[in-house]
Amino acid sequence: MIRRAKEGDIPKILDLLLQVNDVHAAIRPDVFIPGKTKYTPDELIPKLADEKTPIFVAVDGEKVVGYAFCVYKEQSGANLVPGKTLYIDDLCVDESERGKGTGEKLYRHVLQTAKENGCVGVTLYVWEGNDRAKRFYEKMGLVPRATTLEYKLK
Repeated sequence: MIRRAKEGDIPKILDLLLQVNDVHAAIRPDVFIPGKTKYTPDELIPKLADEKTPIFVAVDGEKVVGYAFCVYKEQSGANLVPGKTLYIDDLCVDESERGKGTGEKLYRHVLQTAKENGCVGVTLYVWEGNDRAKRFYEKMGLVPRATTLEYKLK
């Protein structure tokens, strides 16, 4: 089952945030600090209540086995076609649950939420080197829209 996250889910969400961070830290140790999470419990509490930043969890019984952090974004500008997208800030399935379809269920839920809320699309970023995530999103039908290039000075 997929549902909105609630305060009682925070301990497991933090565990999943740590799993994601450590994948990223292995790929980009120059950017990510191993053993850290992108949010603290105090930062998560207001996010849970904010309609602009829905957080969905996949649950097996009462056990949280995955999440999708989302953000509604408006595209606007003199040269841009107006539209709203649902940006996936983070999607994670517990290491012990991967390969069971949970990620696909989470993604499909995000996609349905975007459709129901008048979005023109769903967007996300994948770090270069995170090949497993890239394959998953391509399997879900996402295609590259932009490429971020980097020149490292140090």
